Amino acid sequence: MPGVDIAEAQRVVLGELPDLPHLPELPARGPGADMIGRGGTFLAEIPIELYAARWRVAARPGHDLRVARDLLERDLDTMTEQAEEYSGLYKIQVPGPWTLAASLGLPIGGQVLRDHGAARDLADSLAEGVRAHVAEVRARLPRASVLLQLDEPSLPAVLAGRVPTESGFGTLRSVDPSVARSALSAVVSAAGVPVVVHCCAPSVPLKLLREAGAIGVALDLALLRDLDPLGEQLDTGWGLLAGVSGRSAAEQADQVRDLWRKLGFSKKSLPEQVVVTPPCGLPADARVRSTLTAVREAGRRLTADLD
Repeated sequence: MPGVDIAEAQRVVLGELPDLPHLPELPARGPGADMIGRGGTFLAEIPIELYAARWRVAARPGHDLRVARDLLERDLDTMTEQAEEYSGLYKIQVPGPWTLAASLGLPIGGQVLRDHGAARDLADSLAEGVRAHVAEVRARLPRASVLLQLDEPSLPAVLAGRVPTESGFGTLRSVDPSVARSALSAVVSAAGVPVVVHCCAPSVPLKLLREAGAIGVALDLALLRDLDPLGEQLDTGWGLLAGVSGRSAAEQADQVRDLWRKLGFSKKSLPEQVVVTPPCGLPADARVRSTLTAVREAGRRLTADLD
């Protein structure tokens, strides 16, 4: 979300998304509030630091990591203050192991992804940190049920060998799907709560994500090119967080209905398997509240179709 006021952001989320609120992320606050900096706070015994405006693995914890951890602690405190009595499903977000491996640098240069042993260690470290983070959120929100979202925008590029090297003149070798699945499965298992994977990129490896233990996927409908792979996974009862960008709730609901009709599924199963969401990111202006209101209303329209 845009802005720098976590208390206001949490109020907006709880007010506009009462059926599925989440812990907001506000990257505009600077390093440590960004996705990769926040991800570093969940790594067990692998500290990170800023170097030349990029995050890399560090020899020891330092100022940059303390800033990131302080921001997370402040966000969790605000969440506790405002949502302690909340009793529904509450979503939290963590960068996935492959997006972190593609984004974090090694002390000797290059990304963690270039060293598959280091990438495996990173995934194990993240799994341990996710276990602790989920446990803390559950302790702070004792009446809520936690849903974990793994953000993996880099996963398709990792699998296809399209992640650029640090110099930008080459690409890193691809990761075998079985290796990618194993790392994701370790994090999903460690969480101990339902997990969805968010990927705002084309060619999302849907079958791999389901086999890794995810209960569903979050993606932008505008990036879908081939519906058959999605239909195959949804036919198993898998969940879909459908990112839509229509101007109104009616347009957004129509987009989801059209997708469901093309996939050949019954209207009854739609509200049981689909959550309507905004596409990746939110507008950096006053439209945030209206954007969230629209997706909530779109969801209600889809449910009302069954009445």
